[in-house]
Amino acid sequence: QVQLVESGGGLVQAGGSLKLSCIVSGSNFGANAWAWYRQAPGKQRALVAGITESGSTDYVDSVKGRFTVSRNNRKNTLHLQMSSPKTEDSATYYCNFFYDGFDWNVHENDDWGQGTQVSVSS
Repeated sequence: QVQLVESGGGLVQAGGSLKLSCIVSGSNFGANAWAWYRQAPGKQRALVAGITESGSTDYVDSVKGRFTVSRNNRKNTLHLQMSSPKTEDSATYYCNFFYDGFDWNVHENDDWGQGTQVSVSS
């Protein structure tokens, strides 16, 4: 059973920066692709950025050029560097396996961590 612990969230001004971290246990971290997801109040959880086992990355259009996903296989850790965040990036951020074509209705009952909340002020 995978365990996911997200951290690094907080209040940040638009245009600032914030780095999120996720420590993964209970899984062969290096052999899997991982991703960041986010959920704003009243909205479904959605994919933000993913990184494959080989380090290839993929981003939702709204964060391309501003967010950077990275991984440290020695520390079983996933990161999300948020640069120039916008108010619309405010959400609770979660990490999990990278599901291409992610559908919240399919994965709602998967194992998830508690998430880390990001609030971006204007």
